[in-house]
Amino acid sequence: MFGNMYAWVEEQIKATRKKAMPVLSFPAIQLMDITVKELIGDSDLQAEGMKRVAERVPAAASVSLMDLSVEAEAFGSQIRFSDEEVPAVIGSIVSDEGEAEALAVPAVGTARTGLYVEALGKAVQKITDRPVFAGVIGPFSLAGRLLDVSEAMVYCYDEPDMVHTVLEKCTAFLIAYIREYRRVGADGVVIAEPLGGLLSPALALEFSTDYVKKIVDAVQDEHFLVIYHNCGNATVQQAPDLATLGCKAYHFGNAIRMADIIGLLPKDALVMGNVDPAGEFRNGTADSIRAATRRVLEECASHPNFVISSGCDIPPMSKWENIEAFFDEVEKYYHTIS
Repeated sequence: MFGNMYAWVEEQIKATRKKAMPVLSFPAIQLMDITVKELIGDSDLQAEGMKRVAERVPAAASVSLMDLSVEAEAFGSQIRFSDEEVPAVIGSIVSDEGEAEALAVPAVGTARTGLYVEALGKAVQKITDRPVFAGVIGPFSLAGRLLDVSEAMVYCYDEPDMVHTVLEKCTAFLIAYIREYRRVGADGVVIAEPLGGLLSPALALEFSTDYVKKIVDAVQDEHFLVIYHNCGNATVQQAPDLATLGCKAYHFGNAIRMADIIGLLPKDALVMGNVDPAGEFRNGTADSIRAATRRVLEECASHPNFVISSGCDIPPMSKWENIEAFFDEVEKYYHTIS
């Protein structure tokens, strides 16, 4: 483990030349000449991929694979795999209260969860110059995959008790899963809760934020950070409630302007985002990503707690030319203003 992570957060806030911290892991397949399918099935390849990314870019921290199918698979969901795309959940496994009550909370280690924990444990032995963060799905986003994403939004109105039943089980599993990441040496966890970002503030508080808070209270301390990620378009409206989570870091997607939310969150927490991962890292050019990166920096870098990042997980086949242009522009910007 890297050490006192609260102190690490303070160091990032005080730094005049800040390092970027994108959610960057899957593009390692290009450095290793392997497929996504190979990467997600081998803990040694995952750890080596994280190491190669860390050696390639001057990121503030290393983040493990943001594969939001892993936890749903452990609960029994069917998964679609691909050589070039991140795995996706197919269909649903819960559609009524009876199925919700019968849903079993899997043991950590079920399906690929054990492999991902093992990979993180190997990665922290290889990467010692920066914190290493695990990645997990958030409680409502996990429940949505078990219920079907579209149906879950409707169930919040029509079958709220069923949704809460599923959420309680998802939350219990996630706490146990995150604790296992901590046991093998992770310095923190990025909790990805994108589905919560589509809810109204009231619904988000009831079905997402309250459950994320239970996880934060259960796992975060000075040696283990929780980074809350949400790439939905309603996060600005949800910000007053998100500010009460107690997270030491927040991460937002490019569906919003970072400038609209950064001032609404605690000044002693890092606030990260939000260069478009698909539009810029995957499909942009070196010139376009430089311009997009500078635009976000110019709007937000006056806030000491701002850290530039991708808006979400960078897609596997994103151009390394674009990734390196992003880091180069960050370095150039802080060199110019310091």
